[in-house]
Amino acid sequence: MAKPYLCPTCKSNRMRFTVIEQTPRYFRLDPQSGDVVAELSSDELDVFHQPYKGERFLVQCGVCGTTEQEERFVKMAEHMQGQRP
Repeated sequence: MAKPYLCPTCKSNRMRFTVIEQTPRYFRLDPQSGDVVAELSSDELDVFHQPYKGERFLVQCGVCGTTEQEERFVKMAEHMQGQRP
């Protein structure tokens, strides 16, 4: 997060952002009741339980609420920086 951001949607926000950390929780449910039977760590997953492969965190614009991968905000800032005279 040491690079400038610019919201790709509202194109005005360069200062107000929220970082949303995504921490997966793995668990097994009872199929009839829906109760949690077991909560698992990532190294306890069986062959049929796929580990989370998504982003570790997302960035949300503090002005318009757009939520995207960090790269989108960084690339937009770089793109607009190149267009300044």
